[in-house]
Amino acid sequence: MRTSSDQLDLRFGLSFEDLYKQEGLARLDQTFLDHLHSANPSLGQRLLDVRTNPGSLARKQQSDLIVELAPHVEDFIGELFGISAELRALQAKHHSLAPIYALKRRFVQKKAISGVTKEQASAINGLAVAAELEALFNEPLTEASFVDHVSRWLDGPDAEKEHERELKIAAQYAAWAALCPAGIEKHHRGVLFRVPHKLEMTNLIPVETLHAHGAGGVATLALPEHHWRHREGFKLTDAGMDLNRALDQANYCIKCHNQGKDSCSTGLKEKDGSFKASVFGITLAGCPLEEKISEMNLVKQEGNTVGALAIVTIDNPMAAGTGHRICNDCMKSCIFQKQDPVDIPQVETRALKDVLELPWGFEIYSLLTRWNPLNFARPIPRPDSGYKVLVVGLGPAGFTLAHHLMNDGHTVVGIDGLKIEPLPAEVS
Repeated sequence: MRTSSDQLDLRFGLSFEDLYKQEGLARLDQTFLDHLHSANPSLGQRLLDVRTNPGSLARKQQSDLIVELAPHVEDFIGELFGISAELRALQAKHHSLAPIYALKRRFVQKKAISGVTKEQASAINGLAVAAELEALFNEPLTEASFVDHVSRWLDGPDAEKEHERELKIAAQYAAWAALCPAGIEKHHRGVLFRVPHKLEMTNLIPVETLHAHGAGGVATLALPEHHWRHREGFKLTDAGMDLNRALDQANYCIKCHNQGKDSCSTGLKEKDGSFKASVFGITLAGCPLEEKISEMNLVKQEGNTVGALAIVTIDNPMAAGTGHRICNDCMKSCIFQKQDPVDIPQVETRALKDVLELPWGFEIYSLLTRWNPLNFARPIPRPDSGYKVLVVGLGPAGFTLAHHLMNDGHTVVGIDGLKIEPLPAEVS
């Protein structure tokens, strides 16, 4: 973590002040283009071509180019801020978790629970099966040890036949852990056995009916006590997902942009092109900003957190105000309409948090809101237009509008009904 005495020493002959000036950002952008051309000349030329004519590529082609460029943006920012080692460590953390999601898809979902009902899973003696597994593992049963041993039992041309008995026991335990209420409760903090469940649209919230003063009293609805979150003052009750759970959601996403069906971004459509509506009459128009969600999930899943945040900030530069705290229109329009949708806002929040926790994390996020080579139409702020704009009301819409107007070269003054204090000079 930084201290007040730390100084930002940028590479490539750039200064901190350059990151806040149009001419400085232009030099930074040219340095990136030179860096990219040296590493991959054909990719550098493709970026120059699309900047000349941003509309020349179809949506899928733009997505492919963005995903291919994202790791290069991350590497360059790591070098610019002198944090390449920290980025490699964060990437390694992502990669160390990848076997969990691979085994979840390959074994838990496709083999262990396929065709198994909740009633069948509840009939399994989970504790007895766990004891059998621990004897086979020769160590305590945890999600990590389950992944380690079962992955090895599956590897190799004849491994599944050789370990048929062990895999049968592991499948029994996985079915119990994923589908039986006792197993779900035991593993509710993990991700390996957390599987999507069918949505009951008329029973989305699992409330219980309580009767005050006995059966004849007033009936009230309440969440089961283990769902309660106690609030202290005005503090948030939801701290957001950790990296493991957020990556589980990113891996759950089937990357619909590859088929042009990323309804989370562009909305679910009827055959006539109009938007579908949910059973509650809510229009399923997808993300209001048409954020590149599927692309973000793919790049985050591959371990490039700065690259993922760069994708977010193409369409949503003020991501610090959204995430899992403000909007879930994307989830409502997820391609999964009959089972749990991908928790997209949590992935976005985790990407932002992971960047902010890096050395100079705020400065990196702040930079991406002004200079973003993945934004083909406006990679850097435009020169001064001479226009002056007053923005009245600085809620999410107001401050986002002000940001885009400034990046378009206009002078902006914002006012709001609440008193707005200037930031101290030492932090701004």
